[in-house]
Formats: sequence, C-alpha cells, structure tokens
Amino acid sequence: MKKSSKHHSSESNHRSLGNEQFGMSETRFWIQRLSKTAVRAFHILGIAGSAGGIFYGVDKTLWLHWWIMAMVTGCLMVIFEIRQSRLWLIQLKGVLTFVKLAMIASFALVPQWKPELFIFVLLMSVVIAHGPAGLRHYSIWHRRRIEDGKGKKKPMNG
Repeated sequence: MKKSSKHHSSESNHRSLGNEQFGMSETRFWIQRLSKTAVRAFHILGIAGSAGGIFYGVDKTLWLHWWIMAMVTGCLMVIFEIRQSRLWLIQLKGVLTFVKLAMIASFALVPQWKPELFIFVLLMSVVIAHGPAGLRHYSIWHRRRIEDGKGKKKPMNG
C-alpha cells in the first residue's frame, strides 16, 4: 500500500511541479494551451479557405472573409509569442514571420506572382514550425541559438 500511495504522490508532485515552473495552475495552463491551439487551427483554416482564391483568381468577395480570419489569427499568434518571449523577435521563427508578412504585402506590388509567393510563404511556415529547435531559436543578432531561461518560456499571461 505504501508503494502505490508513494507512486501516486510522486506523480501528483511531478504534475504540479511541471506547471509551477510556469507559475500557473494546471487549469490555467490547459486553458491557455487550448486557446493557443484553437487560434492556430483557425489560422490554418483561414489560410486554406483563402488559398483557392489566391491560386485560381476567384472573385475576392468569395474568399476575403477567410483571408481576414487568417490575418487576425496570425496577429494574435504574433502577440502570444512576443508576450511569452521578446527574444522571439530576433530568433529565426520571429524574423521569418515578418519576412512572410513582407512577402504577403508584396502581393499588391506583383499580383501576377501571388500564387508563387503564397506557396513560398506556406513552405517557409512548415520548415520553421517543424524544423529543429536550433533553427527556430537561432538569433540573427547573437548568431547562435538562444532561449529564455534554460529553454523555458514564460507563461502567456504572466
């Protein structure tokens, strides 16, 4: 009996220590985690919904609401990232986000290249999102990988 209660106590302590490192309750952690995931999901939905219009020259009124969703959720994700760590602004994951925004803004300058630019932005997004941490956390300022406090992010609202 002692063994199982010790195991349960150890497991419970591990869970609370894991969330205390971010200074928040487990409930708050999950609410923030799921909120961020929902925003990311709506961002991808907005990108997917606007892709047909961009690729095939469909009337803008048919896909503009998807584009607005993608831009609003993208801005929310940038705000989340900057609030968690200002280092994001000089790490490749942040810098390349602004490069992607510049490429999207160039749609107005070279509308005939919209599909190609859109594809390149999508490919950059996948490489940065799923690339190794050494790539994502590489600082263009320090010219090496940098992270907040031993790789731990601050809480989203803290």
